[in-house]
Amino acid sequence: MKKIGLLLLVLSSSVVCAESRLDTVLKKGILTVCTTGDYKPYTYETAKDQYEGIDISMAESLAKSLGVTVNWVKTTWKTLTPDFLKGECDIAMGGISVTLERQKIAFFSDRLDVDGKIPLVRCEDKDKYQTIEQINQPSVRVIEPKGGTNERFANAYLPKVNLTLSPDNMGIFKQLVDKQYDVMITDTSEALYQQKRNPTLCAINPRQPMQYSEKAYMLPKGDVTWKLYVDQWLHLSNQTGERQKVTSQWLGDY
Repeated sequence: MKKIGLLLLVLSSSVVCAESRLDTVLKKGILTVCTTGDYKPYTYETAKDQYEGIDISMAESLAKSLGVTVNWVKTTWKTLTPDFLKGECDIAMGGISVTLERQKIAFFSDRLDVDGKIPLVRCEDKDKYQTIEQINQPSVRVIEPKGGTNERFANAYLPKVNLTLSPDNMGIFKQLVDKQYDVMITDTSEALYQQKRNPTLCAINPRQPMQYSEKAYMLPKGDVTWKLYVDQWLHLSNQTGERQKVTSQWLGDY
């Protein structure tokens, strides 16, 4: 059934690439990866042009499978789509959620994980912010990174809150700890990662997310050859346990 689906994808693609990104990457010897560098545990910039995280390790694995090196292109959640559309990146990686808006302009790899939105709060307040109804109050101070799916969730489901948009995703967690804000809505994986490393923060109902979402790698629209390669590499990394080993280093048994 999967082979039939892939065949239909090839036959139905409206864009015929004169040369696939697969060929281009192999000729140049470089895999160019867009990433934000501000979303642990997936991508974090430790120094200029130096990154770590689950998807950073996976990008290096993809490059190794191709026999090439990685060139990192830093982007932001707000500029991810326009940066990707410039055509400078072969793939975008770093905890990217699959949305219909993004699907309009790009291909996605096979699904990596299911990872819905949940609240991240101070543990002392965990009983106060269990539901959307409890959070969606004018007195509740919510902070989200500017751009991306967290901001869109807040705009759609939390119209009454006192919402602040931050250009610094990594700085949000200290602001929660310091009681400058009350709630951050984020993906389950990020909330669990921050909870694991900061005992004063609690991920609320991680097994019952407020919204369903999936994560995948973003690829150039219409390039079926490149997508098929990435999907097969991903399939093999799952079957060999490579991706689970990388994920466990950051999230434990999640």
